[in-house]
Amino acid sequence: MKENSKNITRRSFIERTGTVAAGLTILPGSVMSGFGHKAPSDKLNIAVIGIGGMGNSNLKAVAPTENIIALCDVDWGYAKKVFTANPDAKAYWDWRKMYDEMGKSIDAVIVATADHSHCVAASNAITMGKHAYVQKPLTHSVYESRLLTKLAAKYKVATQMGNQGSSGEGVNLTTEWIQNGEIGEIRRVEAFTDRPIWPQGLNVPKGEWVPETLNWDLFIGPARMRPYNSIYTPWNWRGWWDFGTGALGDMACHILHPVFKGLKLQYPIKAQGSSTLLLSDCAPNAQMVTLTYPERIAPKGSKIKYPEVVVTWYDGGLQPPKPKGWPEGKNMNNRGGGVIFHGSKDTLICGCYGVDPWLLSGRVPNVPKTERRVEDGKHEMDWVRACKESPESRVLSKSDFSQAGPFNEMVVMGVLAVRLQGLNKELEWNGEKMEFTNISDTESLKICISDNFTITDGDPKFNKKWTDPMNAKQFAAEMVKHNYSKGYTLPDMPV
Repeated sequence: MKENSKNITRRSFIERTGTVAAGLTILPGSVMSGFGHKAPSDKLNIAVIGIGGMGNSNLKAVAPTENIIALCDVDWGYAKKVFTANPDAKAYWDWRKMYDEMGKSIDAVIVATADHSHCVAASNAITMGKHAYVQKPLTHSVYESRLLTKLAAKYKVATQMGNQGSSGEGVNLTTEWIQNGEIGEIRRVEAFTDRPIWPQGLNVPKGEWVPETLNWDLFIGPARMRPYNSIYTPWNWRGWWDFGTGALGDMACHILHPVFKGLKLQYPIKAQGSSTLLLSDCAPNAQMVTLTYPERIAPKGSKIKYPEVVVTWYDGGLQPPKPKGWPEGKNMNNRGGGVIFHGSKDTLICGCYGVDPWLLSGRVPNVPKTERRVEDGKHEMDWVRACKESPESRVLSKSDFSQAGPFNEMVVMGVLAVRLQGLNKELEWNGEKMEFTNISDTESLKICISDNFTITDGDPKFNKKWTDPMNAKQFAAEMVKHNYSKGYTLPDMPV
């Protein structure tokens, strides 16, 4: 039975649901430590939030063996086919109302909304003791990534980010080759994607009437209110800073995972970004980001050292230069992107999702299989397995938040570097404190709002509109930790 699909106003929405979050059933971690343990043959009761796109794919992956008991989406036109295909699942507009009404029945949630609402939906589920599968990028900000990492550990739930390549053979092989010393020490890595494949570099559009099947207030969620326009949703929200994280956020979680994992990275210490025209609201057409990671302590018995390494990212059609010895005519783009690991002994290349790793020398390594394999690369079912295991003996999923959280910080740090490029310097980052250390209290920043490009009598003209000067330190702090709109709150950060 579906909730009334009539579009509702922001005021009536807040009046109806503003108290829902406060009414969530929260149990202490000591009570939750063994909660949700099931036999492998038992079925999980799963709720899916955001079902029109990747959420439907995730749903289909778990539906054959588990119970889908609730579905939630803000666009009932886009999601209609999914509601229809799952008539036994109760349908909702608002995940907060769903948690309030069905929280005691739900074992686990899948969150596949726009990036900006991943954390608020997932974090509140975790504090209720629910296992969580969250699409990539895991979160929209650094603080949100840190929060999900710590909450998952506190409540001992099974988690997974939706970067499915982490369950594939390519990431396994790349990690094993690197850590077996097959290419030596790595001080430089280059990576790229062919995205975006949606519009970016756009001026803010004018408002339009909201379709009857879309609840715009709920889509906006924790972000700042703006007039609806059909350019934002479905899907094209990825290119708008308030909702998405651009091409980097979309694809780096797939492409950079073997880099983060294979090189045992944690927090960068320096970041620098550049791009085509940077706008205040929309991601640029192409970007280049450089992240510097400090030397890491090699585990006992390690075959390699982990020196300081510089990771450079390209998107928007840009690619790194082909290294010496590159096979003539070979396309560097493999399923949407690629990575080049420059080692002291050899060069390793893999595609998006870590697929098809190979060495520039032509040698094929034969190394011990130290990475756990996931049957047929079934990423969602690896999470389902973990959900049914006791926290004390659980085998972590391949992109458990203990790894996906810090990794996602790498991704959204790239976004920070791009959006702060107007400071015209390499940014220094304290990962533990989640703050930049070389932005002074007095520095200011202006960002272009619109380029207002025209051609008059064959002569190109620009009449750029800029923001007022902003305090750079405050602007950076808000991007690290967002101020949510009324009606949306995050749990406290665990100590």
